[in-house]
Amino acid sequence: MLRLAIALLALASLPVAAADRLVSVETRPGVRVAYWWMERPDATATVMLLPGGEGGIGMKEGVPTSQNFLVRSRDLFAVAGYNVAIVGKPSDRTDLDPGFRASSDHVADLRRIAEKLRKDFGKPVWLVGTSLGTISATATAIAMDPGEIAGIVLSSSRTGGNYPTVPGLALSKIRVPVLVVHHRDDACPSCNPREAPRIVEALTNAPVKKFILLTGGGGASGPPCEALHYHGYIGMEREAVETITAWMKDPKER
Repeated sequence: MLRLAIALLALASLPVAAADRLVSVETRPGVRVAYWWMERPDATATVMLLPGGEGGIGMKEGVPTSQNFLVRSRDLFAVAGYNVAIVGKPSDRTDLDPGFRASSDHVADLRRIAEKLRKDFGKPVWLVGTSLGTISATATAIAMDPGEIAGIVLSSSRTGGNYPTVPGLALSKIRVPVLVVHHRDDACPSCNPREAPRIVEALTNAPVKKFILLTGGGGASGPPCEALHYHGYIGMEREAVETITAWMKDPKER
């Protein structure tokens, strides 16, 4: 009985993560932002995933159902050793358009969430944006000090179309590591892979910066700017996430 009691006590002392859940935080006076939270006991860092499009995470029956690359790949980030926060829209917005994504209000929302995650869990925080979410990640990194976030990842970056675009932002103000990832066959006109190297060239004050052009996958369907095309790394989600997470663990330019 004594041995059993000791064993049970030891088990009770092990760190156990709460179930994946939706968390809501006040980010500005009268405004709340919800994010899907996936805490993992062995996590070495936290990723804030910033989907593209209108910015929703598609909550249905208590779980995210969006087909966005980052939302549907969330378990891959968790398995790689990260806490995961998929950030949704603020309560005062129905659409995260490009202009709002570059605004001070949006930056304030993301800054508050990053601050909470860093203080509550004691892990470095990375911002990972895809498509229009790259504007969110870039604008926030421009406004934040290096100690506030560990770095950012820009996936399928917004390089053209209506202002703002990632190359059009003040990239020289970013002072954290940056990874730019794109699929060679991304056919979205406003996310041209041939324009992505311009982002890296403009990151003149980033301590580490790297551009990776991915190939592969298959089964693309729907419009080329949507999640189930090469724009969303269809058929190669695991490879894309492994590329991203491996670099975050050891950011290098070579």
